[in-house]
Amino acid sequence: MRTERPLTRVDRLFARLDREPERPADLVVPQMSPHRIVLLTATLVLYLAIVWAVLTTSWLVRLDWQLMFFRPYRHWPQIHAFADHYVVLGQRGPTAVLVAAWLAWRSWRQHVLRPLLALGASLLLLNITVGAAKIGMGRLGPHYATVIGSNEMGLGGDIFPSGHTANGVVTWGILAHLASTPTARRWLSALSAGMALGVGLTTVYLGTHWLSDVLLGWAAGLLILLALPWFEPLIDRAEVWILDRGGQLRAWWRAQDGPGAPAPAPAGAPVVLGRPPAEEEAFGRAK
Repeated sequence: MRTERPLTRVDRLFARLDREPERPADLVVPQMSPHRIVLLTATLVLYLAIVWAVLTTSWLVRLDWQLMFFRPYRHWPQIHAFADHYVVLGQRGPTAVLVAAWLAWRSWRQHVLRPLLALGASLLLLNITVGAAKIGMGRLGPHYATVIGSNEMGLGGDIFPSGHTANGVVTWGILAHLASTPTARRWLSALSAGMALGVGLTTVYLGTHWLSDVLLGWAAGLLILLALPWFEPLIDRAEVWILDRGGQLRAWWRAQDGPGAPAPAPAGAPVVLGRPPAEEEAFGRAK
């Protein structure tokens, strides 16, 4: 008697992607809900409060200097090697390549361009907003500080806000933004927030950033993710335009599915599942 191998989580993940041979007609994308607007407003207030606290050389700047003089890397040298590697999770190049590779595979499987376009839009917003803030405020980092206790603003630096932290929030947070289920979105949101804050604190440990740089970077990245639903119509139009202009791309995609691939579902119709009944039944039991 033949027994079926229990489906693992990885099996269920790949099976779920296989169930979408074409862009689903009922694709759910994040909306700018009242709850999200409240979060966006609160984060913007936090962003401005951090900038004001640094500009006025408040207690936050004093805390920055206390941590700098404390030099955490001297107190816990045993984690220095790990910190050097962990901080790479906030570097734009390596993280963008990793996330783009996953989203490209997802785009290939689902025949959609939205994941890659959303990543591109978020990184463009990140470069514009964080880059402008860095240049505009011109703060020097701990290694280049000139006057003890000063805020080091307007001196030609590019440290405020922390690009590592903001990039960690946006690059890993886009996976939560594109999650297909509310549960996955919640878990990925918490994971990306913790990872980004951890990257920022690692830069404080290494002495390359003030603590206030990290806090502002976290707020800057969160603002971009919260504002992304405003750009969803533009992303959607860009996807339609690219696929309409690139008719050969759509035809080539369909050709890769082979002669047994299901036809694309018309708008408003349920997506046709290309699975044998026995396999579909096993997948349902595993869920």
